[in-house]
Amino acid sequence: MEILKFEELDEKMRVFETAHDHCVLPGIYMVARIDGRGFTKLTKDRHKFEAPYDLKFRDIMIETVKHLMNSGFKIIYGYTQSDEISLLFSLEENSFNRKERKLNSILAGEASAKFSLLLGDIGVFDSRISQLPTKSLVIDYFRWRNEDAHRNALNAHCYWSLRKEGKTPEQSSDTTLRMSVADKNELLFKQGINFNSIPNWQKRGIGFYWESYEKNAVNPKTQAPVIAVRNRIKVDTELPMKDMYSEFVGNLIIA
Repeated sequence: MEILKFEELDEKMRVFETAHDHCVLPGIYMVARIDGRGFTKLTKDRHKFEAPYDLKFRDIMIETVKHLMNSGFKIIYGYTQSDEISLLFSLEENSFNRKERKLNSILAGEASAKFSLLLGDIGVFDSRISQLPTKSLVIDYFRWRNEDAHRNALNAHCYWSLRKEGKTPEQSSDTTLRMSVADKNELLFKQGINFNSIPNWQKRGIGFYWESYEKNAVNPKTQAPVIAVRNRIKVDTELPMKDMYSEFVGNLIIA
């Protein structure tokens, strides 16, 4: 058996580790979608969060997104609804030569670690990267997730209103599956729920972006008081919908 020096062995074995590496080309927008794995069991059975929406769970997801936006990548927009997170990277982001494998593994790990620490239990996320060649497609992506949040909210409130009436999970799912949007709104109205009055963060998701603010500071050389400009993450629970949301996302994309 041939005994290789470490350098030779290292070169030989790394081929197998990196053979299927794919890098996102420069000039292509990257959006990561990070999803919870097995969260139905986690949130309904093990922790029994309030259904259909729970403030503690919402706040844990908010802190997880903020952590990801501060994890060393240039992220210009974050979005969360339910147990999913979407992140739009700056076109200038070149960490790890834009290797999908590295980006996905780090984002999934960071999200899982932060969420688990906040929850006090193991919560696991996966990650995938969408490569979007145009600004228009980036807008379409976030419009898609925004409208998905709206549909999910309507379905969830209908489902749980039926469950509270005593229907089984199967009966509740079958009933809502056959109903139109108008019928679902009517069902909720009969239960005393005006869907339009439900908090917007449930219907539209939550957005995250950077904003500038002024802060009192001291010039380190002259010790004179000055106004410093800093950046912080804005958590937006009142996102617009439809064309107004498309315009909102488009304004966040510089190039």
